[in-house]
Amino acid sequence: MKSAIFFFLFLASIVSHHVVPLHASAAVNDSKIPSYGISAVFAFGDSTLDPGNNDHIGTILFRGDHLPYGRDLPHHAASGRFSNGKLMLDFVVSNLGLKNLLPAYLDRGVNDRELLTGVSFASAGTGLDAVTAAISNVLPMSAQLDYFQQALGRIRKAVGSETADQIVNNALFTIGVGTNDLMWNFYDLPTRRGQFITVSRYHDFLLGRLEAVVQRLYRMGARKFSISGLPPIGCLPIQVTAGSLVPSTHMLQRICVEQQNLDSQSYNAKLQSLISRLQARLPGSRVAYVDIYNPLVDMIHNPHKYGFQEATRGCCGTGIFEMGAVCNGLVPTCPDASKFVFWDAVHPTQATYQVLADSFSANVVPRLIN
Repeated sequence: MKSAIFFFLFLASIVSHHVVPLHASAAVNDSKIPSYGISAVFAFGDSTLDPGNNDHIGTILFRGDHLPYGRDLPHHAASGRFSNGKLMLDFVVSNLGLKNLLPAYLDRGVNDRELLTGVSFASAGTGLDAVTAAISNVLPMSAQLDYFQQALGRIRKAVGSETADQIVNNALFTIGVGTNDLMWNFYDLPTRRGQFITVSRYHDFLLGRLEAVVQRLYRMGARKFSISGLPPIGCLPIQVTAGSLVPSTHMLQRICVEQQNLDSQSYNAKLQSLISRLQARLPGSRVAYVDIYNPLVDMIHNPHKYGFQEATRGCCGTGIFEMGAVCNGLVPTCPDASKFVFWDAVHPTQATYQVLADSFSANVVPRLIN
């Protein structure tokens, strides 16, 4: 039943109505002085950090370049962000005084000046496992790193090697990835279960790939890293829907899939151990863990505490399976997305990202500068 949901989304995406996107401005915020000594922000990972790179590649399902995505951005622009508005890092770069929005590297409007304060290389639907990116037809992590190397060449050409090295050494490199690996390869499309048998072994494989990503960035000059843990995967609306279709005592009930949440916690514990090892092995580095799980699970279990009214389904359509091309201008949406934890069946609303960004600024940024 779970795999049926994925293929339904895929088939629906082929026939869905496509709307030409409007790109939100990502202009440098000249009204603020960059704070905390962070020169730029460079992002790598999946849809939680992708402001529109997938608009410029061949994927079909994993695109947010159409309304109602972006309806609460300036000019109601469907920029490619998988939300009704800003992503977490959009708030973060604004808080740091760098720019108003973090742009996508593949956006044709991104010039060399924009690169100096950061861009995102993330690609919705990707994972640490190359199989995940192949299933989704999106940018694998290796391609994202190749693009950063290309961007680094542009920066050096624009400002010289010495200044470029200073920018990179003082930049924040943030990584958020792993959710799709578990969803597509172990839960909904169990393409990796036969090889890894247990989810713990698959976690170890993914973390090995993550370590290689950090090490390659370090060799290119990165020194400040923030790495996000997994969210409570079992509470994502699409996983709640899939779980409700499995014969059990909770069949047809919209509750979190507890085992998937336990798996997320187990991965996050291993990730924090890896971060400690990386901090010790990479001289001059600062590596900070970003807790997504606990803030998000608190919003889901205590929505009224944050001003939310709905936490088990998304704002788009029925909110139980719509995402990507299936969340489009032909389906109804809730009138006020700020009352919802989730925008579609997978991705948070701008209001949720604001809460996560506040947590990031309060708990992560100080660990990168002190």
